[in-house]
Amino acid sequence: MTTPAHPDRLDPEARPLVDAIATVFPDVGGTITDAAEARRILAAAPTSPLPVPAVGHVEDRRIPGPPDAPEIPVRIYVRDVPDVPEGADTARPVVVFFHGGGWVLCGLDSHDATARGLCRDAGAVVVSVDYRLAPEAPFPAAVEDAYAALCWVAGHAAQLGADARALTVAGDSAGGNLAAVVAHLARDRGGPHIARQVLVYPVTDARQTSTSFGANADGYFLTAAACVWFREQYLGPDGDPAHPHVSPLLAADLAGLPPAHVVTAGCDPLCDEGQAYAKALRDAGTDVTESRFPRMFHGFFGFPELLDDARRARADVAQVIVSTVRDRKNDGDTGGRAG
Repeated sequence: MTTPAHPDRLDPEARPLVDAIATVFPDVGGTITDAAEARRILAAAPTSPLPVPAVGHVEDRRIPGPPDAPEIPVRIYVRDVPDVPEGADTARPVVVFFHGGGWVLCGLDSHDATARGLCRDAGAVVVSVDYRLAPEAPFPAAVEDAYAALCWVAGHAAQLGADARALTVAGDSAGGNLAAVVAHLARDRGGPHIARQVLVYPVTDARQTSTSFGANADGYFLTAAACVWFREQYLGPDGDPAHPHVSPLLAADLAGLPPAHVVTAGCDPLCDEGQAYAKALRDAGTDVTESRFPRMFHGFFGFPELLDDARRARADVAQVIVSTVRDRKNDGDTGGRAG
């Protein structure tokens, strides 16, 4: 991966990190075109020396998948809570988290620190979902796994010590795409209720025609060539990138969706489509907040220990998750309202 021609729009604080990541991340869509080989390279990469956020309890489980599909591995994070008076309301928000990786790479381990951070900072129960990956399980397998996990969490929130009325779907990149799409499915299939959707540099338009897709095509970690390869793995040769469950920005109806928080990075091929989705949701009547970081790159959210902007982005997201409990208490039994 090459550093872009000057002037470099990336924050100087982030440039060494981007260059370091590029040396260990597989060059998918370039020299690496096989998903299994890309995963092998990632698995062999050095483990991060950064400490992971401490939480009270972590449990790996398997939950029911969609009809006629395998069980879904999940990892559940619960933060310790201090002693509270007897009879006090101790229910916490719950987050269903979908990891990024182009629907092809990554999993529970790659996003363990992010899930832990959300659990610690928001005081939330976080359920990280290990959905099926492409190309072995192409679209819509990941979408249906994501929705099945959402339904399971909503139905088991009380057992998890959480409040189903304070439920957030969240994800980064391809995981942000899945979070957005399951919000559509929950609306169209009659539930479950989602109080917030948190979309961190999400894929919202797989046609890949935005200005930022060309302007940030190379030199900022995620490349345009990698995006094309990820889409090919996910959709196969005959897939439709304009399908609304692939490109939620292109859905005919965006009304009635949960309040959204959208994080974008200015040096990211996906920047424009994330901001366009935020605007489209707002135009359709959805409450939307945004955190824009013009000098950050795709992936920066995972490095709050190193980047000031990542710390701010993480704090913004934690505040959004916490707000689901505040809304529930203010609104009685109705919880946060979608749309």
